[in-house]
Amino acid sequence: MWILPIAILYGFNNNIFPGSTQLSSESQTLASGFLAVISVNIVIALYICMAMKEPSDRHVPDPAFLAEAKASIRNSSPAKSAESSEDRDKQE
Repeated sequence: MWILPIAILYGFNNNIFPGSTQLSSESQTLASGFLAVISVNIVIALYICMAMKEPSDRHVPDPAFLAEAKASIRNSSPAKSAESSEDRDKQE
């Protein structure tokens, strides 16, 4: 993701790309910066497309994690938390 923009900037600054010598210094800087930003956006779009094409059925959550999460949800029911807050108020 970072190699392509740096290569574009390097290519423009060292006159590697054909026709870049005909541009003024300011135009060269603007063109290289603009193309570098465009290349980053293209790479990000490709990453997003690849992530969306990835099958979602391959990912299975860890059973131990699921068991712990369900147990913590059962232990922290709203009725128990309300009772515990009332108990704390009585103790104070």
